[in-house]
Amino acid sequence: MALLKRLVLKPTTIARCLGVKPEFSWSRGAGVAALPTRSGTGENHLSFRFKHVRSLHSEAVHGESVEVDLNRLDGEDTGIVEVQMCREKARNSLGRVFVAQMRELVANLHHDTAVRVVVFRSMVPGVFCAGADLKERAQMSNPEAEHFVHGLRSLMNEIAALPMPTIAAVDGFALGGGLELALACDLRTAAHTAQMGLIETTRGLLPGAGGSQRLPRAVGFSVAKELIFTGRRVGGEQAQQLGLVNRAVEQNLSGEAAHREALNLAREILPQAPVAVRMAKEAINRGIEVDIASGMAIEAMCYARIIPTRDRQEGMKAFIEKRKPKYIGK
Repeated sequence: MALLKRLVLKPTTIARCLGVKPEFSWSRGAGVAALPTRSGTGENHLSFRFKHVRSLHSEAVHGESVEVDLNRLDGEDTGIVEVQMCREKARNSLGRVFVAQMRELVANLHHDTAVRVVVFRSMVPGVFCAGADLKERAQMSNPEAEHFVHGLRSLMNEIAALPMPTIAAVDGFALGGGLELALACDLRTAAHTAQMGLIETTRGLLPGAGGSQRLPRAVGFSVAKELIFTGRRVGGEQAQQLGLVNRAVEQNLSGEAAHREALNLAREILPQAPVAVRMAKEAINRGIEVDIASGMAIEAMCYARIIPTRDRQEGMKAFIEKRKPKYIGK
């Protein structure tokens, strides 16, 4: 039932993920998809509004299927971009093609000033990202495996370094490298039914794509050590209690409650001054790695970059005129 609803909500995206040509044309510039809205009768009754979304993913080469796609939301959600993971047969595991496509899309986002918030989500029911592709990894030599993991670590660093806020919507399993991907995002939402864990020690490994460093910063060193040493998985509610996710919600019938909550969170960020939000992210990320005095100096440098912006002037003017500001990101 959940898969059927996803097919209704995202026909063109699902078609691309499954390698099926949609029955209507999808231009390189834009297309139309139906998005769910809350009806007045309750959470489980969906009505629909049509919203333009634009696919930004370049065509897969050498016959490769699209395993990661990128959509811009339009209308009232202009500025929100979704990174959609759709490697269905392998549960979004981190294989060569998946990682290469993700790297390409993330690289394109780095210098895109039109993007205000990025949401990472899965189009595969019941899973966010299952972690390493162990079947593929088993075919690698030791040097090849080490090189590949180095590339994974680099990818997670690139996601963490995106200048705009990023949100991971965890509606299912996020294990090993899947949780490391979520940890590379600034914020995380999860369904209560989600399962998260750095399970590498159960496979004779340790977290190698940033998990051993980012998990302690999210939940504290003692808790992180317990979770990593035991390979334990936690559900959405416990993840929120530990500080691993920002928001945890009951799963819905369509299996995308965390995604909806991620969009709610993105819509709270969207009206704020984009340059200010980006500079706040930089100040926090750089400041947490240094002593407090150095952190203050970093804050001062970031603040100085806000002073000459038109958005700062607009914010002051809107306050005086008692109206909502209209920020343009300059």
